[in-house]
Order: sequence, then structure tokens, then C-alpha cells
Amino acid sequence: MRGDLRAAHDDRMTKPIQPTQTTAFYVQAILSFAVSLSSVVIALIYLPTAGWIRAFLGLGLLYVVTSTVTLCKVVRDRQEQSEVTNRVDQARLDKLLTQHDPFKVDV
Repeated sequence: MRGDLRAAHDDRMTKPIQPTQTTAFYVQAILSFAVSLSSVVIALIYLPTAGWIRAFLGLGLLYVVTSTVTLCKVVRDRQEQSEVTNRVDQARLDKLLTQHDPFKVDV
């Protein structure tokens, strides 16, 4: 019986963390970003105002894009850290449960 527990424990521990997104979702996200960014850049180019106003709005757009990328990275890193922490906690619990013998009598 103990061998069965170890086999199940080993299967859980060697299971890699796989992303749950599909290729279609990845392509859609890239295309959506490219279309929205190019649309705003084209709108800024043809905006009927002075050059310094277009430059200011372009700088604001660049700031929004870079801060969005940074936010995405921070959220992803926090999620990955949470998954790793949960896996470590689960491994510790599994180890404690396999080592515990409820029928052992201390004399």
C-alpha cells in the first residue's frame, strides 16, 4: 500500500506546470494589440493639430503601452509564484501524511 502512495506522490511531483492558453488565444491577443496600437498611431499621425500635441499624445501612448506590459509581467510572476508555493505546500503535506502512522504506540 505504501508503494501505491509513493507512486501517486511521484506522479504529482513530476507533473509540469503547463499553460492553459491555446495558440488561437495567443494569436488573437497579439493581433488585437497590433491592430489597436497601429490604429492609435495612425490617428495620431493624421490628427489635425500642432506637432508638439501629437508628440505629447504619442509619448502618453508609449507610457500606457509600457506600463501595461509591466503590469502583465507582474501579474504573471505573482501567479507563477503562487502556483509554486502551492505545489511546495502540497508536497510538504503529502510527505507528512506518508510519514504519519496513526497506529504507532509510543511507550
